[in-house]
Amino acid sequence: MLDKIIGEKWLTATGVTGFWPANKTAPDTVDVLSNDGVVKLEFLRQQIKKAEGQPNLSLADFIAPAEEKQQDYIGAFSVTIKGIEPHIKNFESQHDDYNKITLQALADRLAEAFAECLHQKTRKDLWGYEKTENLTNEQLIKEEYTGIRPAPGYPACPDHTEKNKLFKLLGGEETTGIHLTGSLAMYPASSVCGWYFAHPESKYFGVGKIEKDQLKDYAERKEMSLEDATRWLRPILE
Repeated sequence: MLDKIIGEKWLTATGVTGFWPANKTAPDTVDVLSNDGVVKLEFLRQQIKKAEGQPNLSLADFIAPAEEKQQDYIGAFSVTIKGIEPHIKNFESQHDDYNKITLQALADRLAEAFAECLHQKTRKDLWGYEKTENLTNEQLIKEEYTGIRPAPGYPACPDHTEKNKLFKLLGGEETTGIHLTGSLAMYPASSVCGWYFAHPESKYFGVGKIEKDQLKDYAERKEMSLEDATRWLRPILE
């Protein structure tokens, strides 16, 4: 199937990246300076009891605070695999569920692989904060590089609504070729998006469960009703 996809050019990979000046202006808020003005990114912080000396993390911790007078940056990306629909319809007309599912699975894997490839290009060229990086494929799989690419809706930033800001910064559907549904799912389905952090100590983590005090603070920061914030964050509410 993969040979056929490549040989007959069934699918097309499209990716977009962007980079903007950014600074942390509050414990969990990052101001991003875009061409259209300041975009405030709101993050959540771990709120679980840890051993002494272990911090409760927020992605905002990986951006330099404004009071340090150090200009920092943040990046964003989206990748999508296009062209799957006519082939899916063809398999459906043949009642060929096996190849339909195989194609969908491969398209998803290709999107993830493209996200990895674009992240490497970002580190070495587009952003260029690791120009001399020379890792083996095994080291790439183990994520031994500097920087992370967390996606809205995933453990470090579980609120899907921040995805709206990410896509606005990248230029929306016209630029990315990705449509956001009412539930903030991406179409085409074989798509990946996320933020780029370059801080040498940045790492993946899960926010985990949060308390009502943080929910209230988060809703106020986002100028969102408590009811809406509760609906979007229900899976992580204590």
